[in-house]
Amino acid sequence: MARRPARKSAAKSARSSSSRRPARPAAPVSERDKIVAAFLALLAEKPFEEIGFADIAGRAGVSLTQLRGEFASTLAMLAAHIKATDRAVLAEDLSDMAEESPRERLFDVLMRRLEALAPHREAVRSLLRSARRNPPLALALNGLAVRSQQWMLTAAGINASGPRGILRAQGLAALFASVLRTWTHDDDPGHARTMAALDRALARGQRLAGFLDDLCYIPSRICRLRCRRRHRDEDSEEAAAA
Repeated sequence: MARRPARKSAAKSARSSSSRRPARPAAPVSERDKIVAAFLALLAEKPFEEIGFADIAGRAGVSLTQLRGEFASTLAMLAAHIKATDRAVLAEDLSDMAEESPRERLFDVLMRRLEALAPHREAVRSLLRSARRNPPLALALNGLAVRSQQWMLTAAGINASGPRGILRAQGLAALFASVLRTWTHDDDPGHARTMAALDRALARGQRLAGFLDDLCYIPSRICRLRCRRRHRDEDSEEAAAA
């Protein structure tokens, strides 16, 4: 499954028309943005656990006082980057996906997410390596990923609220992590391997989601059967008493 050619053409047209517009002054970069950019640059060069506050402050050109005023930890910097990626995806016009199936919409949303992550592919690759050998980091990353995937599900028009929504987000976070491992090694400009991996992952997730829905349905069905049985027993007792 791939993006519709019409959508690619529209995006290309939008880029070409925007290139003809007068250049606007660049938005001022905040200290917070500088710090996150410096952290990501360092993450592309070294493992997560080897990045120190002094390294980040020096790369960002800020003092340690300024760094502490913005972030309490490197994990908080990573969380800020993930939030910014969420916002980049959510800021796009997703109205043209209304007629697609939920799986196609989710495919489209996650491909947009990978496009937003493209400038930071080496940092993502480094983070995945660190997470494999650092269980506490992997656990913390999972919490951030689940929260993020709730937003991606919502963007795709899929309910992400309540216990069932959290289960969906957890499953999607695990599936997307597996796709990221393919994406970080996919040098094809068309990202054929990544799209194939994402399509397979969503197919597995669709089957899993159906299984979870069945599990959620079973307790309510059992409850209804018990209620019917209790009412039937009560009716029998009343008939016997009469």
